[in-house]
Amino acid sequence: RPPTLPWPDISAQAKWSVSSYKFGFGAECLQDGDPETFWHSDGPQPHFITIEFPRKVAIQGCLHAIFLCHPLDDSYTPSTLAIRAGTGPNDLQDVRIITLEKPDGWLTFDISSEPNEGGEGLKPVYAYLLQIIILANHMSGKDTHVRGLRVLGPVEEVVSEEDPFPWVSTEFRMHETIR
Repeated sequence: RPPTLPWPDISAQAKWSVSSYKFGFGAECLQDGDPETFWHSDGPQPHFITIEFPRKVAIQGCLHAIFLCHPLDDSYTPSTLAIRAGTGPNDLQDVRIITLEKPDGWLTFDISSEPNEGGEGLKPVYAYLLQIIILANHMSGKDTHVRGLRVLGPVEEVVSEEDPFPWVSTEFRMHETIR
């Protein structure tokens, strides 16, 4: 089971595709919640997972919950991931590169490195398209196994129904009261 996190899972809002797969081990295995199933790539590296949203979405700094299992998958386990985001396949920008050392279980990681206005966390990344690229596997393996993947959005602020004009942004909150 994926860990319970404070950020909402926005994975179901997107269309998922992968660069290659062996029959029965496609993109649907990434979201089925079963750690016994996995996406199994079938082709030359690098391998891609492409997640396309119908509208621009805010992807929280804590972007993914990803399930990897080095003890079971050995050389099929990703060791280096690159995360790209953009409005389409032709303008993707690298937002993060992650190196993993024998991962086992659900991992979460931040993709943004920009602190938010309050300095308490990281800004979300706004994108239509997100791409996870498996650049390398442990022991120089060629194909890869990923047992689960989630895309997480930011926590939305709760607005009181009593307030007809809710002030939710920092700019508006600065002018909320008159001296």
